[in-house]
Amino acid sequence: VQLQASGGGLVQAGGSLRLSCTASGSIFSINTMGWYRESPRTQREFVAGIIWDGDDGDISYSDSVKGRFTISRDNSENTAYLQMNNLQPEDTAVYYCYAAILAHGEFEAIYWAQGTLVTVSS
Repeated sequence: VQLQASGGGLVQAGGSLRLSCTASGSIFSINTMGWYRESPRTQREFVAGIIWDGDDGDISYSDSVKGRFTISRDNSENTAYLQMNNLQPEDTAVYYCYAAILAHGEFEAIYWAQGTLVTVSS
């Protein structure tokens, strides 16, 4: 199983970016997907998460991004998206996608994608 993250980059304050994260490989089922972020100022912080087979209510956000970030999923593509609007300098961080995946012949495990740098200039 592999997670491939994309998106990120440099944006001015108030701008938007979208991150994506795609799971591939010998996947039996996906339980959850989401993002954490880490910056020199903060330890790894939960950003958002989505239950893969849940309804729209099975979504969580940190208070710091609620109302600005939106997580969504494309079940057919095993891909999660994080739409980030009204970005602020304090959102500058490396964003890490994670997924709880049950692979064929394996126990459920947490997988991590490579970090994606998001830089917000003031």
